[in-house]
Amino acid sequence: MTTLLSLLVWCLLFVVCWPLALLALVLWPLVWLVTLPLRLVGITVDALFSLLRAALMLPARLLGHRG
Repeated sequence: MTTLLSLLVWCLLFVVCWPLALLALVLWPLVWLVTLPLRLVGITVDALFSLLRAALMLPARLLGHRG
């Protein structure tokens, strides 16, 4: 659904201002490449927090408490 919405917005932008739409089409892969390391850092931090939570909750799980 979001892909269809993105396509419709891009087509509307193309009709209203085609140079800006073409610029957005060309620059989108570059923006994706720039934000890729930030996504990887976010995934890593999320995994680290999940690991810490699992390690801290392990004694309670072994004793049979629900959390």
